[in-house]
Amino acid sequence: MRIIDIRATSVTVPLEAPLRHANGCHWGRFVRTIVEVETDNGLIGLGEMGGGGESAEAMFRALKAMLLGHDPARLEEMRFLIANPTASLYNNRTQALAALEFACLDILGQAWGVPVCDILGGRLRDRVTFATYCFWRYANPATGEGEVRTPQQMVAFAAEMKRRFGFTTHKMKGGVFHPDYEIEVYRALAAAFPEDSLRFDPNGVLSTEQAIRFGQGIEGLRNDYLEDPVYGLNGMRRTREMVRIPLATNTVVVNFEQLAANILNTAVDVILLDTTFWGGIRACVKAASVCETFQIGVAVHSSGELGIQLATMLHLGAVIPNLSFAADAHYHHLTDDIIQGGLMKYERGSIAVPEGPGLGVKLDREKLGEYSELYKRLGGYAYDRDPLRPDWSPLVPNDRWADPADSRTPAIPY
Repeated sequence: MRIIDIRATSVTVPLEAPLRHANGCHWGRFVRTIVEVETDNGLIGLGEMGGGGESAEAMFRALKAMLLGHDPARLEEMRFLIANPTASLYNNRTQALAALEFACLDILGQAWGVPVCDILGGRLRDRVTFATYCFWRYANPATGEGEVRTPQQMVAFAAEMKRRFGFTTHKMKGGVFHPDYEIEVYRALAAAFPEDSLRFDPNGVLSTEQAIRFGQGIEGLRNDYLEDPVYGLNGMRRTREMVRIPLATNTVVVNFEQLAANILNTAVDVILLDTTFWGGIRACVKAASVCETFQIGVAVHSSGELGIQLATMLHLGAVIPNLSFAADAHYHHLTDDIIQGGLMKYERGSIAVPEGPGLGVKLDREKLGEYSELYKRLGGYAYDRDPLRPDWSPLVPNDRWADPADSRTPAIPY
């Protein structure tokens, strides 16, 4: 087989409501770049990358010239061809490599008649369990619904997600309001669901001292871990010395050099592997193997996926033996998807690993066209900006907190 074409299409898919986070907001939609790799035997493999828009499309057009005629089975050669670690200092292509790897693995699975997880060693589980991803949310500007700003609204949202999807782990995304406010909301979640586990993630915007105080204040709860309370390995290490909760990260250990540094002088107990951030599913499997050897915990990170990347997360979750935590996903905040059959189905808090060849998902061409046109109409959005605080930017550590009494709804297009 040889690659004969690479196509990239930017789409934007609506969310139920705008999702607020420590560094800004998802403005009521996700922008994703869908990648198609076609081979000379007529197979088409699918990949996905976050954001990018026109710039991502241009990058894949440039990479196409380097990859025409390449054998999709030679994945290690492709890694060094487009993401040589020294050369990548000047043109970071790790996320592009991931999207292309997804597509090539999809092609190989289709050619060989097996799911991607079988290529990666064979499934150990048929379903992957997920956590509720509880965000602070602005109300949907079109409907006025979906706001999460108060403790009561946060608990109600988690309860509705538990009712609809069966989640028994609840992750609260923090770092928006002052930590004294967020710790009370987190405690309200714990009180509402005493049999369920919890985790808190303020995206690294607390000071080390705040992180220690926050962590010590929740030690008695049923925590999976405290995720990225501060930014940087040394701050995490200082926090870990003072807090009796495992620390987790998806920001300060995202490559093998950082993983080695963490093992030599442990700052983080749980590594959240992201199939995009690490450069593909295979890199995550390798990292999980290192973590297994050194008894470092492993979870699966979410970077705002549609169905193609969700499929990569499911295949990853199927094959790594040391996945001891529910995976993250933004997926239940979406209103639609670009794969055939629409949104994948949760049952008892889990999603089935696709059984079809390759990634096991196919593009819905009509939906791809619809959300490509929506992207062209709405364009991108500033992930690191808050639509109701246009002059705001976060500090790290932050002291520019949003006001929980502010009930305004942003006027943003859907």
